[in-house]
Amino acid sequence: MVFRLLRASSSQLYRSIIARPQQRGYPQHRFLLKRIGKVSPVSSMSFPSETISYLGQVPAQKLDEDLMGPLGFSVDQLMELAGLSCACAIHEEYNTATHGRVLVLVGPGNNGGDGLVAARHLHHFGYQVQVCYPKQTDKALYRNLVTQLESLRIPFIGVETVLEASLASQANIVLDGLFGFSFKGSPRPPFDGLISSMARAVVTRKDGDNFAIVSIDVPSGWNVEEGDMAGLDMQPDMLISLTAPKLCAKEFRGTHHYLGGRFVPPEIVEKYGLVLPKYPGSSMCVKLDTVSRDVSNIRKMYETEALSDIHMHENPMDQFAEWFEQAKHCKTVEEPNAMAVASVNSDAQPSVRVVLLRGFSDHGFVFYSNYESRKGRDFEGNPNVAATFYWEPLGMSVRVEGTIQRLSAADSDAYWASRPREHQIGALSSAQSSIIESSEQLLKSYETMKDEYSSKDVIPRPSWWGGYIIQPHSIEFWQGRASRLHDRVIYTTDSTTTDSTKHWVRSRPSP
Repeated sequence: MVFRLLRASSSQLYRSIIARPQQRGYPQHRFLLKRIGKVSPVSSMSFPSETISYLGQVPAQKLDEDLMGPLGFSVDQLMELAGLSCACAIHEEYNTATHGRVLVLVGPGNNGGDGLVAARHLHHFGYQVQVCYPKQTDKALYRNLVTQLESLRIPFIGVETVLEASLASQANIVLDGLFGFSFKGSPRPPFDGLISSMARAVVTRKDGDNFAIVSIDVPSGWNVEEGDMAGLDMQPDMLISLTAPKLCAKEFRGTHHYLGGRFVPPEIVEKYGLVLPKYPGSSMCVKLDTVSRDVSNIRKMYETEALSDIHMHENPMDQFAEWFEQAKHCKTVEEPNAMAVASVNSDAQPSVRVVLLRGFSDHGFVFYSNYESRKGRDFEGNPNVAATFYWEPLGMSVRVEGTIQRLSAADSDAYWASRPREHQIGALSSAQSSIIESSEQLLKSYETMKDEYSSKDVIPRPSWWGGYIIQPHSIEFWQGRASRLHDRVIYTTDSTTTDSTKHWVRSRPSP
């Protein structure tokens, strides 16, 4: 965010320059929320189908003038809030396990100041941060920000160091804080080289690389209203708009678009006729929906090795055990035991849901659930089921078809006893698949059950809860390959036995 002061003009002029998408023929947007600090995916909660405001260069500058004039904000206050918003947005989408190394590129203006503030917060969030700040200003505000980073022992590196190797080899995230909405003309050295390096990193990136470009407010080198007019090909993966999106954000084609800067007072909203989303809870940022309905060009390139028949086990459960171990030890597979299970009800309506695998052997695949849930009722009427495992980082999938039956009461009792106490109470509190009035009703039920069993050391397993085992008659192993020539190896059996005496026949279907 750049806070350059301009001479005041009439508010009517600025309102006429503010561009609303519906006035320019752009489709309406939805807005998705996610609370800060949670590891789960972005919440499915969405805003009403209102149209957010986009600012041109002049009103964006005038808005900052108003904030720092009669409304009492200082440059350093706004910079602190903007930088914190940027750090929070990054933390929402990129965790330290996969994107732990951050390189912050700092420009000579206030957008660079936002980057310096974000660098401090990212360090405290657990990222390994480096800063490239080629043209340092002597203003006290910026000197203080640099001192703060130096006190945290955050290294500053030179432009030559950054340019001598690919950005992807130096960092997982490059935070672009070079230029903001006051920038005009063409980038000059050394910034032109840094922008070219970012563009090159995006183009040459391979599938599976943990690398992303994140731009603050305006991608560097872009025209604030028209986008990449200079043909720099600098298309970031993530854009963090501040206060309100600038017109160039309409040209953003990356994956994540966030809005930060939770400080806009009603007077500004009314004066500029702004339509902005609400910020959830205590969040400093809110995600804007950038997802296109056109998914035809989303592709993943697979470069895994072929499935060789000589390395495949005779027993598919042995083969599954080998693959499952790989998935367990892959750091980017968060829940290797997540299994999608499909059932069919008495009306021939299929349904599918994800459950957690809790055991497997030559007998089959085990999970636990409420017998009175929708899937439980389906299983009772039709024991034919299917299941799928998909370990995306490994390019591996396993498909299972078979029949399902309940485990013995003794097996279900043993697993129930091993569950954490709060999980036991949670199961007792929920009549799974039944309709409830609100989440508060469920929480009240949980607290009631918690009180009821507070004086009891052992919570008995309810009769309507227990284990299932899928007894497979077909298991397919799928390995992603280049050019969509995927490997498929399928094991089938006609045997109805549930032990290792099954006779499995192996074949290789076309992809």
